[in-house]
Amino acid sequence: MTLKMDSFIVNDEGWLSAAHRIPSPNFDAWPEGTRPSLLVVHNISLPPGEFGGKAISEFFCNQLNFDAHPFYAQIRDVRVSAHFLITRKGELLQFVSCQQRAWHAGLSDFFGRAQCNDFALGVELEGSDDVPFEAAQYQSLAKLTKALLAAYPIRALVGHADIAPGRKTDPGPFFDWQRLQADAALDDSYFPYQRSGSAE
Repeated sequence: MTLKMDSFIVNDEGWLSAAHRIPSPNFDAWPEGTRPSLLVVHNISLPPGEFGGKAISEFFCNQLNFDAHPFYAQIRDVRVSAHFLITRKGELLQFVSCQQRAWHAGLSDFFGRAQCNDFALGVELEGSDDVPFEAAQYQSLAKLTKALLAAYPIRALVGHADIAPGRKTDPGPFFDWQRLQADAALDDSYFPYQRSGSAE
């Protein structure tokens, strides 16, 4: 899937022109005076390890059929969202405006600053810790990152595991941070955590 760079513009309401909009009810307001300064990369698949379908979107919109798979019993009472999801084909979906706080990071800490949902945008990649991500996903993520950095005072890009160590592992060992850095043309200052490279 090819997405043109000129379609990656965040409008005044916080919606990206290139993204398919699927509004989630799982959001609230940023703390007063806050603009997002952190970008958190996650991975997700529903059911775990299976790709395609609408389960992730349904989950973020509180519409998932919890009887459709045994795993779903574990997340029956969970209410979460993210600002963006990038599918395996590189398609961009947006669930929450960047002008609102999505519920993606949970209990978290960024160098002593707790509750990262209060100041972070969340991007989910359709994937798991066990398989490499697709080239189309890196391409879309790089373009999305550039658009978000142009619109908001984002100073760092991190993984969910970085801000919730011991609790979360995503985006996992197969996520290639060096590739994202090169594709988005970012300097080292945006990546505060040490990286040992990708498992690809």
